This record gives sequence, structure tokens and C-alpha cells, in this order.
Amino acid sequence: MTLPGSPFLAYREGQLHLDDVKLADLARTHGTPLYVYSRRAMLAALAPYQQALQGRAHLVCFAVKSNSNLAVLQTFAQAGCGFDIVSGGELARVLAAGGDAAKVVFSGVGKTRAEMAQALEAGVRCFNVESTAELEVLSQVASGLGRTARVSLRVNPDVDAGTHPYISTGLKGNKFGVAHQQAVDTYRRAASLPGIEVVGIDCHIGSQITEIAPYLDALDRVLDLVEAIEATGVKIHHMDLGGGLGITYTDETPPSAADLIAQLIKKIDARGHGHRELVFEPGRSLVGNAGVLLTEVMFLKPGEQKNFCVVDAAMNDLMRPALYEAYMGIVNTQLRSDATQTWDVVGPVCESGDWLGRDRDLAVQPGDVLAVLSAGAYGMTMASNYNTRGRACELMVDGSQVWVVRERETVQELFAKERLIG
Repeated sequence: MTLPGSPFLAYREGQLHLDDVKLADLARTHGTPLYVYSRRAMLAALAPYQQALQGRAHLVCFAVKSNSNLAVLQTFAQAGCGFDIVSGGELARVLAAGGDAAKVVFSGVGKTRAEMAQALEAGVRCFNVESTAELEVLSQVASGLGRTARVSLRVNPDVDAGTHPYISTGLKGNKFGVAHQQAVDTYRRAASLPGIEVVGIDCHIGSQITEIAPYLDALDRVLDLVEAIEATGVKIHHMDLGGGLGITYTDETPPSAADLIAQLIKKIDARGHGHRELVFEPGRSLVGNAGVLLTEVMFLKPGEQKNFCVVDAAMNDLMRPALYEAYMGIVNTQLRSDATQTWDVVGPVCESGDWLGRDRDLAVQPGDVLAVLSAGAYGMTMASNYNTRGRACELMVDGSQVWVVRERETVQELFAKERLIG
């Protein structure tokens, strides 16, 4: 059986392993729901980016929103990565994990004045500015602190990335970025403002993109803009081409990072822009298939129209299926010889939207441990405490080594900061 994340995720003697660790054993030792990540898988996913960019000025910035666990950030910091952040909290996490502020790009449409000041004082590499209004405020904050904010403008190229509407970011109807038609004027304004230094241009068109063509279309528009901007006397030192490369959840066949970067570089060089530093912001493609969510089967509930496999993980642990109707592979951590049945895998939260997988053929019994696959990205970072449920424990594995990288939350911790009245 081929699983997303192979060769790091595989059955051996009928038992599912991540690296060299039997997942069912981890569930018994640490309880469920349980997130488990492979450090080796993350570094293997990073390697093609770094190799494809060898020989030219570049920075690979891990998108913290995809998985913000400190040990995950530590792994990428030690591998030489920078970080793409979207909040002051994410900046604090990066620094706590040993990341270098000088390798941080600060994205996001709604940076507060306090976050701007925090980032300026930390010395972040660049702000990816997303509106003229933000640019004006950043100028005020930087000038007030006696600092200079290095900026690139995130331009919206109006390119359809062919992905789910909730994770599409490059169309004119999306909230992100400066409209393509307004970019040159906005760059002129940026260059005139105190406390602002223009250093680059940024473009990010979406997430879970499985084709190269949208990237090439967006790049053409970015290069057109670079030439138009520099014709006004404003210099562009780096091009941030974003992230968003998809992974295989079921039958998708996204291009490799190496193929994507090779085609982008070919176009960049052909148009005479090979001297510019390149920045990429991968997230899902580095961690998505490096993680699983383990959950125990509590009850089997056959019905006239549907059979329900009730597990102890829920929409608060993994939001993607409920939010996007996203498909996540689900397998038993032990191969059973008995016949499969078709089940909806559902959690205990009091919502009909609380499901992890629909119409799944599984051979399963109560007490079995199921693995929700491709759960390393946008799993724990989107988790909540709905129904007063503590968030899951997180583990990191590397070969046969296992580390607890986040302890399970207790119920008492959930309301420790609440107060009774009277």
C-alpha cells in the first residue's frame, strides 16, 4: 500500500510506522488524539528547494501558519531557513525557537501598530505590505521609532490558482495584496514615504496548487511590474514568489519543488532578471505529509443510510474537513484481515459538521487506532478548544527517537484565566 509521506510512512509486518516508530505504540503511551511529525520527512521535503536554488541568492522562508510548533520551527531554523509570519505571535514563536529575525518576512493584511513596532524592534528582514493604508501606518510607526521599515509590496496578479476558494489568494476578488493596476503608483508612494525603504516585490496566489502554469502566469505579471517600477527609478532587489505548492492527499499529482523552481528560474533568466535574489514561502509542501493525527475508535454505529465510526478526535483537533470539505486519508494503524465496510469517520463534538472522513472503506474494530494522513499542515495550528476539549499532544520522531514537543492540554488549563463574579 502506497501512502502519502512514503518512504517515511509505511506498514511493516502489518503495523503502520512513521520513521522507525510504531504508531499504535505511541498512541498507547501518549494517548489520543495525538499528532506525530517526522523530522526526517520535513528535511527531505526542504532539500529540493535548497538544491534547486543553489548558486544564486535566495532565501527559503517556512510559512509558520502551516505548523507553528516550536520544534518544527527549530528544525527549519537549524536547516538555514527563514520564516514567513502573519502575526506578532508567530514572530515570538520564531524567536523562541532560535530563528533569526533578519530572515523573517512579515505578511498579512491586518498588521497592528503594536505588531509593526514589535517587528521593527526585532529587526525583521522585510514587511510584505498589502495596502496603501498599511504602508502609510507603517511609515508612521517606523518614523516614530526612528527606524526604517524594509518593504516589498504584495501584488495581486489576478491569477486563478485553481484551488479551493477559501485558500485562493491571487484573484482580484480576494482580500490580499495591492491590485496589479495600482502597483506602480503604490511603489512611487512607498519610495516617497519617511521610514520606508523599498527592497522587493511579493506575490502569493494561493495554497494547495497542483499545476505550474498559474505560477508562470503570475511570474510574467510580476516581471512586467518589476520592469515598470524600475522605469520610475524605484529599485527592486528581491522577488518573493510565495509558496502554496500542493501535496498529495489522495490522487493529486503536484509538481516537485525542483521542477517548479527550474521553470520559474528559466523564465526569470530568459527575461534578464537572473541577478535578483529569490524568496520562497513554502509551508504545506514541507510539513503536510510529514505528520499524522492518531485517533482511537470508540464506537461503531451501523445505520440504515450510514455507518458511523466514532473516534476520539474531532473538528476541534482537525478543522480542514469541516471547513473546506477537505479529503484526508484515513487508515488503520494495523492491517486487519477481516472484510472492510464503508464508514463515515466522525468525532464526538456536538455538530453535524464534525467529521474527519466520509464513505471510507475500513476494516476496523473498537479500540483500534486510526491514522489521519497528511495532517502535518493546518492541523494543530487551526485547532480549538470547542466543547471544552483540550488540544492534542504533539510528538516529533527522528528514526527511532521520540520527543514530546507539546504536552496535552488539561481541562483546568482551559479555564485557568477565567473568573467567577460576585
